[in-house]
Amino acid sequence: MNKYLLEIGTEELPYKFVNTGLAQLKNAFEKLLQENQIEFTDIKAFSTPRRLALIIEGFEEKQPDTVKTVKGPILNIAYDENGNLSKAGQGFAKKNGVDESALYKEDNYVWAKVEQKGKSIKDILQENVEKIVLKMQGPYFMRWADLDVKFQRPIRWVVSLLNDDELKIKIAEVESSRFSRGHRFKSDKVEIKNADNYEKALFDNNVVVDSEKRKSMIVESARKEAASIGADVYMEDGLLEEVTNICEWPVPVICNFDEKYLDIPEKVTVTVMAVHQRYFPLYKAGKLLNSFITITNYIGNNFDNIKAGNERVVVARLDDAIFFFNEDTKKTFESYVEALKGITFQKGMGSMFDKTNRIVKLSEILAEKLNAPVDTVKRTALLCKADLVTSLVFEFTELQGFIGSDYAFNAGEKTAVVKGIKEHYYPLGADSELAESVEGQIVGIADKIDTIVAVFAEGKKPTGSADPLGVRRATLGIIKTIIQKSLNIDLEDLIKKSIELMPVEIKDKQGLFNEVKNFFENRLSIFYTEKYRHDVVDACISNKAVLSELKDFSDRVEFLSQKISSPDFNALNEAANRIIRITKDYKTEQLPDKALFNNPSETKLMECTVSIDSDKLDYQELYTELSKAVKAVNEFFDNVLVMDKDEKVKENRLALLYLIKKKFEKIADFSKLVI
Repeated sequence: MNKYLLEIGTEELPYKFVNTGLAQLKNAFEKLLQENQIEFTDIKAFSTPRRLALIIEGFEEKQPDTVKTVKGPILNIAYDENGNLSKAGQGFAKKNGVDESALYKEDNYVWAKVEQKGKSIKDILQENVEKIVLKMQGPYFMRWADLDVKFQRPIRWVVSLLNDDELKIKIAEVESSRFSRGHRFKSDKVEIKNADNYEKALFDNNVVVDSEKRKSMIVESARKEAASIGADVYMEDGLLEEVTNICEWPVPVICNFDEKYLDIPEKVTVTVMAVHQRYFPLYKAGKLLNSFITITNYIGNNFDNIKAGNERVVVARLDDAIFFFNEDTKKTFESYVEALKGITFQKGMGSMFDKTNRIVKLSEILAEKLNAPVDTVKRTALLCKADLVTSLVFEFTELQGFIGSDYAFNAGEKTAVVKGIKEHYYPLGADSELAESVEGQIVGIADKIDTIVAVFAEGKKPTGSADPLGVRRATLGIIKTIIQKSLNIDLEDLIKKSIELMPVEIKDKQGLFNEVKNFFENRLSIFYTEKYRHDVVDACISNKAVLSELKDFSDRVEFLSQKISSPDFNALNEAANRIIRITKDYKTEQLPDKALFNNPSETKLMECTVSIDSDKLDYQELYTELSKAVKAVNEFFDNVLVMDKDEKVKENRLALLYLIKKKFEKIADFSKLVI
């Protein structure tokens, strides 16, 4: 079985680039092989902080030979009046490398069958490997030496082996060889005999190139070390991923610090260890210990210096945290609200104090509509941003909300307020948890809608990769909170109220509203098409003001997605579309006049329509009633001409169809469905 190994050796790569870079590399080679009709069985990917590598397996040695049919000139151009090939015909044969006798005539044109010999895999790889590598993208790419090319970090070596042989390539002036590099403290040269030997050769030189194996080693060894002192290790996925991508030979070491540092809020201590220092905190019986595990990239048995160095660093950071905590708690937590006047929210939109007042007003409106406890909601809104001016959050910005929650607890605030302050930032990411408390839900929605409207009012709406103040995340957070927590919030009304509260003059309020509304609908569509058919989502967005009833929208998408595969759906869908096509752009408030009916099918459809009380039926009941009405709809179209010469009769029939059309629209705009 043929195998090709490519390893790109570099200076230490940023941990965030390792996974994305490897994915780009793998996808590019998959595309290259597919475009060149080279079948393969697998592409294995490997990475460490100093290398990205692939092993391609099970491919043919060359492309298959192909025969391509090529169309030439029209016959009266390709041949002269004597039936001989003209210069144009001869040129066509020469250009395609075929004998003139092999040309043939068809459909008044001359044609040729051109045999194309398949390229060898060697040629394909040698022509494309450097192009693929140097087309990779990412933030902060750099140039080095006097080269014009860019990459995340300088490329130092390249391994390129086709089976047992070197396949010579050059990337950024670095010529390939069969020599890789082991651990920095072990070996500068590691000979790779072939792809099968790759992992073992590097493992023997203290490099684990398979990132999943390296991750498993970290988990198992860290848990074993923690168990040696009767502890459990805290391993958040993001932290584990980061640590995996900053070491090649993981070895865990337990370190300690003074118990006094456990007196500050746990979130601070854990953040110092996990976020700032990439340590794994340790717990016993659910309680944080004054110990942690650091993963070293080390060969040897003497860990004294490593242990001492890491303990010294973490203590310095924790000393800072204790100092800031003590300084912050010398003042009442509420007193920090006034200090928000000194922080600008965004240019032209006032201070964070102004934003807080807007959040309070919007939160109060929502609380009253939702029958929520107005006092705790308003208190949460007032204090939700107060921690932004504390020294601890200034130093550890990722703790905003968490510190506010702890300070509110220390200040004796109600439990609902304490929880709401922390949760109003939720969800923190695309798959993060939502706020559980009604205070957190309401204040979070008020905060996010204020931010979104302010960004749009300043003309800074998200474009491409630019997303000022995380507007896309905030929009999705509002949508998910309203739907998943079943909140009866009219989002269109909330957008309008937020626009009214903006601290700047907005000349075109309707235009701003439409922009924000369209943005929400677009994000809603993107979110739901991850799980449901695009046409179903589009049909359920198009028929109503969906932002006013988000939960209803979600219910309709789920209902329609289930019904679309039922046996009776096609008949109902076709009946709905017959009505939609003929009533396109037609609207009326007039009810049909029975006195103008002149065919029994009109009366039957009218009786059927008025019997459907769509305002009182759930969607299953409405669907059932509309299914019963399909026969009456079809009989109506079969027996009457809607566009009658008599204008009154025509208008009356259109009004009848419009009446039942509105019943169908309670579920969706059926014209958007692709059946």
